[in-house]
Amino acid sequence: MDVYKNLNEIKQPFINSVVTIGNFDGVHKGHQAIFHQVIEKAEALGGTSVAITFEPHPVKVLKADDPPPLITLYEQKVELIAKTGIDVLVTIPFNREFAALTADQFLEGILVDKIGLRAIVIGKDYAFGKNRKGNISYLKENAPRFGYEVIVMDWIPVSYNGEGRISSTRVREIVMAGNVADAPALLGRYYQIRGTVLAGRNRGGRLLGFPTANLKIVDELCPKTGVYAVTVECGGTHYKGVANIGYSPTFDDFLFTIEVHLLDFNADIYGQDIRVNFIQRIRDEKKFSNVDELARQIQKDIKTGRAILTNF
Repeated sequence: MDVYKNLNEIKQPFINSVVTIGNFDGVHKGHQAIFHQVIEKAEALGGTSVAITFEPHPVKVLKADDPPPLITLYEQKVELIAKTGIDVLVTIPFNREFAALTADQFLEGILVDKIGLRAIVIGKDYAFGKNRKGNISYLKENAPRFGYEVIVMDWIPVSYNGEGRISSTRVREIVMAGNVADAPALLGRYYQIRGTVLAGRNRGGRLLGFPTANLKIVDELCPKTGVYAVTVECGGTHYKGVANIGYSPTFDDFLFTIEVHLLDFNADIYGQDIRVNFIQRIRDEKKFSNVDELARQIQKDIKTGRAILTNF
């Protein structure tokens, strides 16, 4: 996949461009269905499949006081879009000046002249341009003038807390509630966080007998506090593990941490970047009366984690 980080990098329109536009936070199954339709249409036209996204996410600019946590930061979003088979990803730097572009300016100046639009694939609620004037009706009205086709995709239904559709909002609800086992139904994969292993407080191995990797995460969306069965990607190898997210109430230090105990693993990974996939929540975080009681519970958690991860 070719990645263009601003419009100035595009020197000429792409051949028979089939385009979709969106923030694609999470790159969930709804987004994936749109990408597959874009690819299919581009193949039929002998053209180029193009995804257009924005960085930073528009809510970071337009609702800077209280933006929702992102499911996928830019680097991971690019990786996930590339896996769908899209030919080109165009990232438009988003700021208030760009947000002020009219639908006419965006359609003619960017989609038609810059990208070479021949077909556009969008969801039923998509709109672009100032005051969201570039909706489905607008696109269809202008299609004969500029010679492109409009393809509107249906939403993908999902049953979670009642009927509804797959959306980034629903993914956030699932992860923040700790229901990570339900995430693959929407994402097509387990929810993942990324981070760097830091030196911890030297308690896991020394006091409890279970060494842990203390993780400084880069992601914004974090699962609910508690203990989870996880898989870990480190140095190109996959491991099984148990992760604790929370404030270590037994020690009364009230510091938020994410600690991962890798099963059957004994190596120094300080300073390394790892990826943690959340498979299933095991239990709530709780305060124990002493360290020995906590250690016995961790032993039970590890046994439970092994059982959950048997087929991983």
